[in-house]
Amino acid sequence: MIPSSIEKEVVIEAPLEVVWRVVTDPEQIRQWFADEAEVELRVGGSGRLRFKSGDSYQLQVEALERPRRFAFRWVQPEGSPARADNSMLVEFMLEPAAGGTRLRVVESGFDTIDWSEPEKAKYAEGHSRGWQVLLGRLRDYAPSVR
Repeated sequence: MIPSSIEKEVVIEAPLEVVWRVVTDPEQIRQWFADEAEVELRVGGSGRLRFKSGDSYQLQVEALERPRRFAFRWVQPEGSPARADNSMLVEFMLEPAAGGTRLRVVESGFDTIDWSEPEKAKYAEGHSRGWQVLLGRLRDYAPSVR
């Protein structure tokens, strides 16, 4: 069964403002997520994430509520504006936690994107594993940021 969303959570031993910077600043994003990152930090802003694998995704900022929520759409067809029926929504939600920050990542859109069921299942499986790995990297990296 294909989930309606992928949800992962991690507690990071770093202050809220530091974790916010790690998930929104392109220089920080390059340390734990993508090999290259460009992000225009404003609602409606554009950006791009590139990976060593050769994959490259344009993104569109959907929400920017400093320092609590950052959301973007990605994986739409190249050159197309991101919409609910052609892209996935990634949300980073931050809140203070004992001694640090709780970060919750939700990737949704499986119920609205115009993909086949096998495509959705493959994406969900790969990204569920991927977010787990990425959040581990972020958890390990963020405490070193000053």
